[in-house]
Amino acid sequence: MMTVYAIGIILLGILVGIPLGFVARKKIVESRVDSIEKYSKKILEEAQKEARSIKKEAALQAKDSLYQMKVEFERETREKKEQLLIQEKRLYHKEENLDRKIEQLEKRENRISEKERGIDQTYRELKEKEGELDRLVEAQRRQLEKLAGISSGEAKQLLISSMESEAKHDAAKMIRRIENEARAQADRKAQEILALAVKRYAGDYVTERTVSVVTLPNEEMKGRIIGREGRNIRAIEAATGIDLIIDDTPEAVILSGFNPVRREVAKIALERLIDDGRIHPARIEEIVSKVSREIEASIKEAGEQATFDVGVHGINPELIKLIGRLKYRSSYAQNVLQHSREVAFLCGVMAAELGLNVKQAKRAGLLHDVGKAVDHEVEGPHALIGGDLAKRYGESNAVVHAIAAHHEEIEPESVLAVLVQAADTLSGARPGARQEMLESYVKRLEDLEKIAMSFRGVSKSYAIQAGREIRIMVEGRIVSDDQAYLLCKDIAKKIEKELTYPGQIKVTVIRETRAVEYAK
Repeated sequence: MMTVYAIGIILLGILVGIPLGFVARKKIVESRVDSIEKYSKKILEEAQKEARSIKKEAALQAKDSLYQMKVEFERETREKKEQLLIQEKRLYHKEENLDRKIEQLEKRENRISEKERGIDQTYRELKEKEGELDRLVEAQRRQLEKLAGISSGEAKQLLISSMESEAKHDAAKMIRRIENEARAQADRKAQEILALAVKRYAGDYVTERTVSVVTLPNEEMKGRIIGREGRNIRAIEAATGIDLIIDDTPEAVILSGFNPVRREVAKIALERLIDDGRIHPARIEEIVSKVSREIEASIKEAGEQATFDVGVHGINPELIKLIGRLKYRSSYAQNVLQHSREVAFLCGVMAAELGLNVKQAKRAGLLHDVGKAVDHEVEGPHALIGGDLAKRYGESNAVVHAIAAHHEEIEPESVLAVLVQAADTLSGARPGARQEMLESYVKRLEDLEKIAMSFRGVSKSYAIQAGREIRIMVEGRIVSDDQAYLLCKDIAKKIEKELTYPGQIKVTVIRETRAVEYAK
């Protein structure tokens, strides 16, 4: 029961408190609104005051800016007026100068006009005198033609012909003098280059000879080498391709064959068989095969060493092998491989002096005698054989031509070909280079020239290229063209019959007809 009363009292309080709360809240809101309105009015008044002060300040600043602009404008205007006054003065002075110059030009034109009138008068007078002179010259010309009996055109042609003849004569004398001077200078320069090349070559020179005799320990060894019914000697000859000559020579066997490499294989193989003591066909084939492999390796090594020493690279491996084979080839007792190295060096020295390609010159010098490696297998001059080999294995046209032309089987057409000729001559033709004494060297050349001079109609003979070529001059009145051909063959046959020499000797007969008359 008490609880109900309490609840009722609470509800009654709530009902009475709500209206009272609304009333109290309204009064509070109204009081706040009044205070806000007053504050707003105060802020508005302050803002208006501040706006008025800002407006006044802006107006003052605007007036100040206008004043500054006015002052700046007046200053610029004043400066421009001053510049205009200065320019006006300059223009005035220029105008005065132009007036003076125009006045001077007018005076000059007047003077020129007066001079032109004088020149015209003088020109007319000159024309009149020129006409009179032409008439006098024509009269004189007719008089001269009448006295000389020829026309002016003919006289002019005679004068031109005379001047042309004199000019040609003077030009011929000048050309001859220039050619003689150039030839003298060229000869002197060539001699200097050749002398320098010889002086600069200071390498050790060791000559290797191809030995064709094998020494035996005793006479009984000959029988063992021959074998039962000659089977051993036949086996050796079949395996090596070299003939064995066993004669009355004590304790020696002679090896005979054109191939120097095979002869070297046979020599080494026979020496090893003698040392081993076991000589029979199977052992012979085994030793020869082993020695052949060793020789091939030695040939390749010698070729590679030669290219390395000379300093040329990129040579075909087959050409390197052919270069190495020259180690077992000799000419006039001179080792051909060593000779090729020396020619390469001399070519390089001379090419450097002449400003040519040194590498190319050394290459041509090293390969110039490569044909001698196979000339016992291929017919023809070794120079042409070497040129064909070089062309086959990819050498340049210049190198191929230099190789083929170094003995003049073909005509030299380049400086490189002439260099190879000169270096080959320096290496092989000078006394002592091929183990010859000066006396024997000169004697051999004299014999060659003496054979040529023994024939009728020969006027002069010259042994050149270390005795590998002889050039013969014949009398054109005694020897005809057909007889010159026969004479060349006869001289070659007599050289073959009377002289001993390796390789071949080129015989060249030169016949010319000369007309000689004396002006008295």
